[in-house]
Amino acid sequence: MRFAGKTAFVTGAAKGIGKATAISFARQGARVVLADIADLTETYEQIQLYTSNVMKISLDISNEADARNAVEAALKRFGRIDILVNNAGIFPLSDFVNSTSEQWKKVIDVNILGTMYLSHAVLPSMIENHYGRIVNVGSVAGVYGLSWFVDYSMSKGAVIAFTKALAKAVSDKGITVNCVSPGSVAPEGSDVMKEFSFVGRAGTYDEMANVILFVASDEASYVSGQNYLVDGCRKQM
Repeated sequence: MRFAGKTAFVTGAAKGIGKATAISFARQGARVVLADIADLTETYEQIQLYTSNVMKISLDISNEADARNAVEAALKRFGRIDILVNNAGIFPLSDFVNSTSEQWKKVIDVNILGTMYLSHAVLPSMIENHYGRIVNVGSVAGVYGLSWFVDYSMSKGAVIAFTKALAKAVSDKGITVNCVSPGSVAPEGSDVMKEFSFVGRAGTYDEMANVILFVASDEASYVSGQNYLVDGCRKQM
């Protein structure tokens, strides 16, 4: 099994990319920690079809104390965290001119600081084990900038920069840090957002999870500080 003996901590695991990623880790032998502010029951029950080595944690990643407590709980249960997937995030659709600073601060707190809080909390144990994989979920918005997601674009640009900088800081400690930046994503079979890529359809949650699992695997042990665009050859809108 590809991830046998490994523990993967996945945020935003209640639905979408996070759910698909968590289930994929379980299918491939990992112990899985599910973290989300939303109800994790459905993901938890599906993962139990593959393994009993799963725990769920209610977590608001924008709260630093909660992030540290969640990591401590996972370490107490499984003894180690080998893989952290910083997937949780928010993306309010808004007209920037008419948006508020309260909205921007929430986006910053969740998308940027939440990613930093979890990464900071897991690093001591990863450094001790001289092994770790941190995978941040960015977005094409952080690369190209989207006019209807100005604050979100800013936050994901910061996540990509954080990935590159942190990789340089810890790669000599057996830890890789990479970013996976999805383009348009929708449930498999959906006909929405097909106009945004030259492939002619939106990506699926499982397709995003496949790339996340690759950079989290030992197959990518010499890959660090990279941002993978998974966007179906995006059309610039």
